[in-house]
Amino acid sequence: MITVEGLTKKYGSTTAVDSLSFTVTPGRVTGFLGPNGSGKSTSMRCMIGLDRVQSGTTLFDGQPYEKLKQPLHEVGALLDAGNAHAGRTARNHLRWLAMSNGISTKRVDEVLELVGLTDVAKKRVGQFSLGMKQRLGIASVMLGDPKVVILDEPANGLDPEGIRWIREMLKHLASQGRSVLVSSHLLSEMALMADDLVVIGKGRLITECTVPEFVDRYTKKWVVVKSPQLGVLVSLAQTAGMHVSIGSDTAEFHGIAAAAIGELAAQNNIVLHELATQTGSLEDAFLEVTADSVEYHSHSEVKS
Repeated sequence: MITVEGLTKKYGSTTAVDSLSFTVTPGRVTGFLGPNGSGKSTSMRCMIGLDRVQSGTTLFDGQPYEKLKQPLHEVGALLDAGNAHAGRTARNHLRWLAMSNGISTKRVDEVLELVGLTDVAKKRVGQFSLGMKQRLGIASVMLGDPKVVILDEPANGLDPEGIRWIREMLKHLASQGRSVLVSSHLLSEMALMADDLVVIGKGRLITECTVPEFVDRYTKKWVVVKSPQLGVLVSLAQTAGMHVSIGSDTAEFHGIAAAAIGELAAQNNIVLHELATQTGSLEDAFLEVTADSVEYHSHSEVKS
């Protein structure tokens, strides 16, 4: 388990992380979301002691990172896939990391196979694509078979197959009882991957909940109706004070439950071909809840 309490980081007069508190539960993938400049990467650096905080604590199963005797066995973190020495081979990069924590060479070969880099193990990192560097970073995270996994934008530079691989791997790691914290701007992937969300803006916690709760709480809902007697149903609904948007062959009912529309149709012998409740996406919910925390706003129209 990861427990963050009151984390605060300042750079001069600028507060990058502001009294941030949240929990990452074992056995679940927790998505760490926020607009650019919201403090996600800084928070992750502070959690593992790469940046010194003004106040607050981060505990991994009750222990701060600096007290872990062999941290790779407890916490696997990838905050920058480009930090491997360009002149080393992939295998040698992992070997020196393994030696620092008493991990065998056999494990190095296992994680290279795990991430699909066995064939390029003797290739220098400087010749790797960004996607290959991401895979090497994941291999370094898994060297010690850690209980906690922390990843900052792990899908960056990966092709669709690689993105799917990351998603399935993180879900698998969580299913083994590990605590998994992952940040990403790929909200469609986060919707498929994450169980819980921690959303921040301007360094402060906005909300902490499950993905379904987040979408339910912050997106709009409407009911789509298709009927050969659509005009009659719409007229009855509008007479009853319902808000209806009419399309070519369907109508969208806002602010009313599907059951109420079904009852109205039944009472008036109206045949329904479709009656479906629609909900906004995770992206819709994210944009709604972080609207006041975005550092730079684009205009609705761009003039040439």
